[in-house]
Amino acid sequence: MSSSAPITSGVQRLVLYETRARYFLVGSNEAQTKHRVLKIDRTEPKDLVIIDDKHVYSQQELRELLDRLDLGNRTKIGQKGSSGLNRAVSAFGIVGFVRFLEGYYIILITKQRKTADIGGHSIYKIEDTNMIYIPNDSVRVAHPDEARYVRIFQSVDLSSNFYFSYSYDLSHSLQFNLTLLRTTCDLGKTEEVLPQSRQDSFDIFEDEGLPAQVVVGVRSEPYAKYVWNSKLLEKVQDTLHPDWLMYIIHGFCGQSKLLIYGRPVYVTLIARRSCRFAGTRFLKRGANCEGDVANEVETEQIVHDASVMSFMAGSYSSYIQVRGSVPLYWSQDISTMMPKPPIRLDQADPYATVAALHFDQMLKRFGSPIIILNLVKKREKRKHEKILSEELFPAVTNLNQFLPPDHYIDYIAWDMARYTKSKLCNVLDRLGLIAENVVKRTGFFVNRPDLHCHTLRPDERWGDLGGHVTTFGRMQTGVLRTNCVDCLDRTNTAQFMVGKCALAYQLYGLGMVDKPRLQFDTDCVRLFEELYEDHGDTLSLQYGGSQLVHRVKTYRKIAPWTQHSKDIMQTLSRYYSNAFSDADRQDAINLFLQVFQPSEFKPHLWELPTDFYLHQKNTMLLPQERRSYTFWWTDGILSYLPLPYDEVPCEENMKKVSIKRLDRYNESIDVYTEFFKPFELTSFDDTYCVTMTNSARDFMPKAVGVDPSPFTVRKPEETGKSVLGSKSTRDEAVLQRKTAASAPPPHSEEAISSSSEDDSEDEREDDGSVSQRSTPIKLAEPSDSTRTHEDCLRQPARETYGLSLSEYPVEEDLMIYQRFAHLGQNQHKVERTSQVVSPKQLESIINLHPVSCFSQDSIYAVQPPWVDRVSQDVFESHIQTGQGLVKTLHREDLLMYREYIKNRYM
Repeated sequence: MSSSAPITSGVQRLVLYETRARYFLVGSNEAQTKHRVLKIDRTEPKDLVIIDDKHVYSQQELRELLDRLDLGNRTKIGQKGSSGLNRAVSAFGIVGFVRFLEGYYIILITKQRKTADIGGHSIYKIEDTNMIYIPNDSVRVAHPDEARYVRIFQSVDLSSNFYFSYSYDLSHSLQFNLTLLRTTCDLGKTEEVLPQSRQDSFDIFEDEGLPAQVVVGVRSEPYAKYVWNSKLLEKVQDTLHPDWLMYIIHGFCGQSKLLIYGRPVYVTLIARRSCRFAGTRFLKRGANCEGDVANEVETEQIVHDASVMSFMAGSYSSYIQVRGSVPLYWSQDISTMMPKPPIRLDQADPYATVAALHFDQMLKRFGSPIIILNLVKKREKRKHEKILSEELFPAVTNLNQFLPPDHYIDYIAWDMARYTKSKLCNVLDRLGLIAENVVKRTGFFVNRPDLHCHTLRPDERWGDLGGHVTTFGRMQTGVLRTNCVDCLDRTNTAQFMVGKCALAYQLYGLGMVDKPRLQFDTDCVRLFEELYEDHGDTLSLQYGGSQLVHRVKTYRKIAPWTQHSKDIMQTLSRYYSNAFSDADRQDAINLFLQVFQPSEFKPHLWELPTDFYLHQKNTMLLPQERRSYTFWWTDGILSYLPLPYDEVPCEENMKKVSIKRLDRYNESIDVYTEFFKPFELTSFDDTYCVTMTNSARDFMPKAVGVDPSPFTVRKPEETGKSVLGSKSTRDEAVLQRKTAASAPPPHSEEAISSSSEDDSEDEREDDGSVSQRSTPIKLAEPSDSTRTHEDCLRQPARETYGLSLSEYPVEEDLMIYQRFAHLGQNQHKVERTSQVVSPKQLESIINLHPVSCFSQDSIYAVQPPWVDRVSQDVFESHIQTGQGLVKTLHREDLLMYREYIKNRYM
């Protein structure tokens, strides 16, 4: 069976050349060996005319083409001095093409930064863009409102949390991408690609008449819900080669390195924000008539062993969660200028049609079970959040009565805010129980079958794990959908606890830990918590206008006293953003996503009283077919449940996949060249794998004698980030190591850490020895050695050693100590002595029990292993064959060889 690999884009470096009548966009691969050219017409004032000849140019052919263009566009007056072809800008990709009231603009990525690496496939963050007007000034028809539209469009900061990749599909999950690589090669649209020359596909077996090894290159259509520039590429996606099309996502992408005794394990967090019904906090609530909800984010945590780079040979695991607004018709009126505007239900929906559309999407993408974790308040003096719970629960109940019982939508309602105020309840303990139940039901994805160590040391929780078990590993079926009112603070903490539980199972599934359990105050959980806080802050800024107000430390009740003032400032910042700047941000999002397309024959964007009808397009049309209230799911979904319909290799899905049969040396599937870039001069200190967050460098204590395991429980003051923070300079890092090695922890912090322990008593007992072992050794300065020795002499023995040495040990304890002391001294003397030792005397020295199955096995001699006669004959035959003495082949071997030759070559 041929191996598979994702296709890498052949356009990664762009140069825009300019003439008076044309733009020539030259796209090259990373090695600058193959090039494509786009010709963009500048004489059309309002139309976009692009010609792609689909030809791949070599370096020499491109140089000759540019010389001809330069020569042909020179004016007669400046034939010798001036140039007819000017280099305008260099770029890394095309975001898209957009038009307002005049001509078209092209948006190019001019700066990028690597933020993650998954199996050698790099993920980049957009750092800067350039928006270039295409038509020439001589044909430009000016419009007075064009500049205002450009200003609104550019207020969507593309350098803020937009991501792309040349070879990895960010719009789909890791489970989808790796499952797709395992599909058979004869499905989908197969395109045979023959090598252009011998040099392009060199194979050492070509002279022997054997065919070159074939690798199946796979490229799938992106999931449009999470692609933010799909509308900007809509006009050209059918005419351009797929290498020109680059899809970007919006949300968050972070990666950290977890070092497990030197073994690099990458923990990646990718958040995909939906581009449908997108907007700001109070302006986008609930759902639209198509089932798309506000603030919908799909969060995926990926854990993989970075020591192996291949998707097919490496070990990869992922887990997905979803957050989103309550899928009902509801909103909040912000005209009252209140911090918490009243919630109102805009439309009655007795048959839960909008919820049915939403959960139909989820069943299609994630499978079953769908688990809803509703964190809104239950008890209120004045009804506010409770209104949503009273509508959501009957809607779920109504939809469940038509589903098979095995695929019911689970509904978990828990008033997290009320539990937080209670002094008797621990919020994170309760969330941990919910997380354990959820992960057991949905399972997680891992591309490796169960390890042998799981059989040798079985864990009872591993046997109860859900999901779909296959021959190559496990698949996640179903998803957890978490929501509060804003889907920000409470939701992020709940998702962190579920992610922490899933991370333990992922590490256990990859053979990194001996049990699927992780505790707080370990380097691993601190690293994961920092990732989730950055993830929550980023999503909160995008939707709510400020960072998180309540964090994990807030719910653990170990946040410092300065955090309270920061929370107040974040609350004020969020209120200001919602009251004064959200309307402008919403207009920019509507224009960027092309929800609103300007025209001279309709009102301008800033003249619309509301954008309701822009996002609720079905309300302007009479429905041709009314959806069934009982069979509310898409046809064909139930037959594949609990597997997600989108990942089943059916005919409909395989139409979205393009497959190419390529030579194994083809650069479009060469991950090695893509990752290591051997043709570039790079510095080791500047490589991403060195500069990324590292658990050993950034979280492990710098004291001497500390257990380097990232799963060791440490005190809060022992972490590598506790003294000076995470962004310390090199000098500050040295000072931090000295402080951590010499200064004892203050009593106040010890009190906080002991009173804020959130784990159960069983976990404390299991890891008690580990936490004691992680206590750093205090090193005394040479100048203080005398004073330290005197202080130790003044201290009583009981305080130093834990017992009083004035009493003489009992005789039984002395005998045990003497036998232990003689262990290393006498065990070899007993083996080598020539004198006769009485059995009683031998027993008094030491009692040794043989543990080897060999009669002679020691550091001096060992019994040679016994080899049977069949093995000896095989070995002798092998030696004789090497010397040229070949025996006659058996008839069965000859028949087998003839059958092989017949099938292979005849």
